[in-house]
Amino acid sequence: MEYLGYFLSIIIGLSLGLIGGGGSILAVPILVYLFKIHPEQATSYSLFIVGITAMFGSYSHYKLGNLKIKAALIFALPSVVSLLFVRDFILPKIPSIVFTLNDFSVTKNLMIMVVFAFLMIAASLSMIRESIPKERVKRDDSLRIAIIGLLVGFITGFLGAGGGFLIIPALLFFGNLPMKQAIGTSLLIIFINSLIGFGGDVLNGSEINYNLLFTISSIALLGMFIGTYLSKKIDGEKLKPAFGWFVLVMGIYVIIKEFFIK
Repeated sequence: MEYLGYFLSIIIGLSLGLIGGGGSILAVPILVYLFKIHPEQATSYSLFIVGITAMFGSYSHYKLGNLKIKAALIFALPSVVSLLFVRDFILPKIPSIVFTLNDFSVTKNLMIMVVFAFLMIAASLSMIRESIPKERVKRDDSLRIAIIGLLVGFITGFLGAGGGFLIIPALLFFGNLPMKQAIGTSLLIIFINSLIGFGGDVLNGSEINYNLLFTISSIALLGMFIGTYLSKKIDGEKLKPAFGWFVLVMGIYVIIKEFFIK
C-alpha cells in the first residue's frame, strides 16, 4: 500500500501546481490509510508536505509574476493566528473519546477523519461546479479577505489542510485577482500557514518520522514542478471539475471506511 501512497503523493503536488489547491485534501487520507499514520499526527505531516511543496510552487509563480504580496499578507496574518490557536489550545483539549451513543463511541480520530471527509466533499463540489463568473467583482475588499483568512486558519489548524478551495475564490472575488495570480498568491498563503503550523507542532513535541516525511515531500515536490510546468500550457480551471470528482469519490470512501470497514 505504501507504493500506492508514494504514487498518489505526486498528485498532491500536481494539483497544487496546476490549480493552486486541492493537494492538501488528499494528504491526510493518503497518510492515514496508506502509510498507517495516526490521524492527528497525519495533520502535522500534511502541514509540512503541503507547506514545503507550496513554498517551491509560490517561488515558481513569483518568477512568472503571479504573486500579490499585499493580498497574501492580508489573508495570511489572521489565518496564522487562528491556526496556532486551534493547534495549541483546541486540538490538544479534545478527549480521545468525544462521546458515546449506546455502544458506539465517537473517538477523536473518527471525528477528525469524518470532518475531513465532509471538507473533501465540500471542496470537491466547489471544484466541480463553475465557480468563476465571467465578470469578477471590481473591488478590493480587504476585510472580507481577512475574515476568510481567519476561517481558513481554523480549517488548516484542525485538519492540516491548506484551504486552497476557499483561498482562491476569496482572492478572485474580493481581491480582484486574475486566476493565475490567485493561484500563485494562494500557494504563498498555504506555505506561510502550513509551515508555521508544523513548526508549532514540532515545538510542542510532536513525534515525526522525518525519513518518511522527507520522502513523501520530495515526491510531492516532483508533482509540483510538473504541475507548475503544465500550468503554462494548460488552463487549470478546465482540470478542476475532473479533480473535483476524484476528491468527491475519496471523501465518500473516507466516510465508508470509517463507519463500515474496519
